[in-house]
Amino acid sequence: MVARLSLSVLWIVTAISSIFFTKEIGLDILEKGGITGPLANFCILSGGLVDGVIGVWLLLGLRLKTCYLVQLIVIITYTLLLTIIDPSFWIHPFGPLTKNIPLLVMIYYLYSQKTLETIKP
Repeated sequence: MVARLSLSVLWIVTAISSIFFTKEIGLDILEKGGITGPLANFCILSGGLVDGVIGVWLLLGLRLKTCYLVQLIVIITYTLLLTIIDPSFWIHPFGPLTKNIPLLVMIYYLYSQKTLETIKP
């Protein structure tokens, strides 16, 4: 429960931050990948909305196995895109990409626990 709620906070804070407080940073990163203008704004907004939906979904606790799978897909997608745009994020001192590894492990663990719950008699 605590792990799920902490993930929810992470996703919600990331959504709010991406859309309202650090949009320029996101736009700068996307520009490095050749994404500018309205498409870049769409990417920031849609990414923020996806993050927010995942955060709320976790809070609601509905269909968690599916939610965990969606999280894995979203994090892997974000990681691949950022790796293509700027691989130096892997060696950044604040670890914007390396932090994804323990997150993926934790989400997979939560998914596994949900799977075990459905198998129990």
